[in-house]
Amino acid sequence: MKCTGNTELDRARYNKTRRDFLRTTTRGLGALGLGSLMVPGVLRGQDIVPSTGIPVSGQGGVLQSLHHAPKAKRVIYLFQSGGPSQIELFDYKPMLNKYWGEEIPDSVRGNQRLTGMLAAQSSFPLVGSKFDFRQHPKTGGYFSNLIPHISEIAEDICVVNSMYTEAINHEPAIIFLQTGSQQVGRPSIGSWMSYGLGSPNQNLPSFIVLLSRGKPDTQNLNMQAWNNGFLPSHHQGVRFRSGYDPVLYLSNPDGIDRQSRRRELDFLAELEREQKAVWGDPEIDSKISQYELAYRMQASVPEVTDLSDEPDYIFDLYGPDARQPGTYAANCLLARRLAERDVPFIQLYHMGWDQHGNLPNDIQRLARSSDQASAALVTDLKQRGLLNDTLVIWGGEFGRTSFSQGRLTKENYGRDHHPRCFSMWMAGGGIKPGMVYGKTDDFSYNIAEDPVHVHDFQATLLHLLGVDHEKLTFKHQGRRYRLTDVHGHVVKDIMA
Repeated sequence: MKCTGNTELDRARYNKTRRDFLRTTTRGLGALGLGSLMVPGVLRGQDIVPSTGIPVSGQGGVLQSLHHAPKAKRVIYLFQSGGPSQIELFDYKPMLNKYWGEEIPDSVRGNQRLTGMLAAQSSFPLVGSKFDFRQHPKTGGYFSNLIPHISEIAEDICVVNSMYTEAINHEPAIIFLQTGSQQVGRPSIGSWMSYGLGSPNQNLPSFIVLLSRGKPDTQNLNMQAWNNGFLPSHHQGVRFRSGYDPVLYLSNPDGIDRQSRRRELDFLAELEREQKAVWGDPEIDSKISQYELAYRMQASVPEVTDLSDEPDYIFDLYGPDARQPGTYAANCLLARRLAERDVPFIQLYHMGWDQHGNLPNDIQRLARSSDQASAALVTDLKQRGLLNDTLVIWGGEFGRTSFSQGRLTKENYGRDHHPRCFSMWMAGGGIKPGMVYGKTDDFSYNIAEDPVHVHDFQATLLHLLGVDHEKLTFKHQGRRYRLTDVHGHVVKDIMA
């Protein structure tokens, strides 16, 4: 029936709904029902993503097909929040020990900006690392004695020593790496991946977040780091917590059984669809999707988060902390279990790497909590045949300065934030193993060879997943946005 009214209410009154169709249709439903039983999904229509017009793929993503053959199917991102010092871990600089205590040359520092924490500091004495380094015989890379386990997997990883960013403070730098913008409100990498590719596992979120602390007094993270931004809300990262209820509000309250919950959701979905027919709000579909996923997760989450079925040798591989829920080691083991179940994006945040003072003691503590479990994850994935199509990433938001912050002694010193160069390593998922990429100057202050910007890293990550970073976009407020904004180049030299 054609609507001749001029108001929203008049138009809504004449809209044909699904219920109207079923009530007025008299023939053909039997054949439709039989077809759906014989071939599940044969009658499933292709949804159109609002504001883009792109058909939804079979896994729930907007891309009908990938732009090129993918190297990776999933990502495990081990984010070391706080800014690990590259000088103490991967970027060996004997020149700093030679000139210990001398002023950093003006020709090196130039007019580059500093944080407000150094505003009152009149001198900038160079400080080398008090930790020993060993050169790997095959890869040629240097590894500190702080990370003996990571050094043992040197032939499986690619260390990038030439990362750089523009952000100089923690929150903008973390948001920049995770969303492509220093300002909050943009979708994170995991949300973009969920939006574009969907997930083969319908019983777990496509984007899962795990948090751990390397020490108690650490700076908290902004949830914008795993936010969906302007993408539909069901693409937001879902945080799993340690303890009896890993996901808040997932369990049924007392007096509600699973059958009652199913009836409630069916009735609620019916009401939501009536609202959708009237208002056409695409966010209603997201709400229904989230309700249904939560219902399925009531069975799947307890199974995947219960580590009691893991053998002792696996706990020994990851270290003693792996038996303690909520630790970095336990989260690494859980990440492997999630990868086995084809969760596409698993984000671990390990907090505590911000060492403005007392760096020698604090970095030892953080390295101990991260080293063994990080290496174990790569080894475990490799033994299970999952490393080839799983991209593992390890790194923070920026590096540390080659000069000391505050008082300098042989036993105690600190380093300020340094965006000009920092280190990151990757493994599996199409990354060339056993190599070191990029080079900094003798003071680990500026990049000398092969710079890799944050947007280059993001473009490369998407490329390994089969996605052209310039083609995965979302129209918002009149323009099309993408993860890499208007920047980014794929770093093909580090790809296998």
